[in-house]
Amino acid sequence: MRKWKALGLVFVVLLSIVAAGCISGGGTSGGTTTSKPIVQKNSEGKWEITIYTGSGPGSVYFAIGSMLAKVTNKKSKDIYAKAVTSGASVANCKAVGKGEAQLAIAQNDVTWYAWEGKFQFEGKPVKVLRAIGTLYPEPVQIVVRADSGIKSLQDLAGKKVVVGAAGSGCAATAERVLKAAGVWDKIEPVYQTFEEASQSLVLGQVDAEFTVIAYPAPAINQIAVKVPVRILSIPDDVIKKLHDQGYPFYVKVIIPKGTYKGMTEDAQTVAVKSTLIVHKDVPDEVVYEITKILYGNLDELAKAHQVAKQIDMHHAFDGLMVPLHPGAIKYYEEQGITVPDKYKPKE
Repeated sequence: MRKWKALGLVFVVLLSIVAAGCISGGGTSGGTTTSKPIVQKNSEGKWEITIYTGSGPGSVYFAIGSMLAKVTNKKSKDIYAKAVTSGASVANCKAVGKGEAQLAIAQNDVTWYAWEGKFQFEGKPVKVLRAIGTLYPEPVQIVVRADSGIKSLQDLAGKKVVVGAAGSGCAATAERVLKAAGVWDKIEPVYQTFEEASQSLVLGQVDAEFTVIAYPAPAINQIAVKVPVRILSIPDDVIKKLHDQGYPFYVKVIIPKGTYKGMTEDAQTVAVKSTLIVHKDVPDEVVYEITKILYGNLDELAKAHQVAKQIDMHHAFDGLMVPLHPGAIKYYEEQGITVPDKYKPKE
């Protein structure tokens, strides 16, 4: 009798567990609950889109992302976009991966690391990333005061160098470049946002600031109007070493003299490409409309930052490291642009 009572008790417990799984609602097989949709509609029936940008007003990502949100809200009857500050590329890829952001801007190298599960994404690849396209080149700009004795990468040894916000793509690139130059272990790295770094350099609290940003950069202009600046060059041997180490996406770029107050010589550097990324589960029609708004309103984006003048749909695949979103593919094909198979998602 006790045996049958025990079996009955087990049956009741199992039945309760199954019932609880059903009551929890939205469950799939296995009892797991379904997560909320990546994009939802607000009370006005509009799709709500959050765009992760950069660290603040001094960031080009913030300028372009904020204007894209503003123009989208002005032009679209079906989308409400909100741009927010963030820790830039690495944080943005992670945010899209978690569904905290639907759109974001990130360096093409960081999108590749996210896709492949390398470096800051080690063992945690972000396979939900899709792209609308690459936007414009982002040169490495290593800023020092023009009145300092720092004239080369080697002169950074023993100095305090702002390498970017903690967890940002800038910080990752800074470490890579300075390691290739053989000075990473000789500097004192300081992790700050653009705004914090600008103030620190002006006040003499740090010796140099490392940025990965389009030029002319508002954050650097903010420094130059107070103290003249110099941009350090990255020599050919360091660029070659970066390529040999497996970073072919770095391209050589010349920042012309006079770009900033105090800059009396051209600076040779390397650049990555900014990329507008999106979660794969954002509806095709939403991505299609945002793509259309992006390319149809470049003059408006240029009011936020003139780098928008470099955005060209015919170069949207240059340096692209993750698959395109179907909504973006539809737009390109309508414009007569052939999309290579390698950029089409497999699923």
